Amino acid sequence: MDQWVQLFKALADETRLRIMVLLTQGELCVCDLMDVLEEPQSKISRHLSYLKHSGLTYSKRVGVWMHYGLRETTDARCDHLVRFLSEELLPLPQSRKDIDRLNQLKRQGGCKSDRKVTKGYRGEGHPKGERSSALSHGKLENGAQGGG
Repeated sequence: MDQWVQLFKALADETRLRIMVLLTQGELCVCDLMDVLEEPQSKISRHLSYLKHSGLTYSKRVGVWMHYGLRETTDARCDHLVRFLSEELLPLPQSRKDIDRLNQLKRQGGCKSDRKVTKGYRGEGHPKGERSSALSHGKLENGAQGGG
């Protein structure tokens, strides 16, 4: 029963539901979610951590960036619930707006972690010719990894 309570608590937040809808489109970098949802890294990372600890998402490091995706579970009931939520949320105006914004971002080049990475500022990997902040890509200023 505790697992179900934790699952429903994880889904009982608008930002986390919007993140879940966006992750139905595939694995995304923290910076993509920040851009689409227009929220700071700290808020996005906190919600991603909540979803990850609830068993709904996974994370992986790509260079200095963190990417998240929907976790495939062995629990058919949990998979059914996530599919149901996705099907019910995708047609909503806010979900359509978020997905349209994500598609626009992808057309513009999307996440910088998807481009060729070379050594750059402070010895960290950055796309060639760019000095973008590692903070906006899921890495905290003190070098600790954000996003869970």
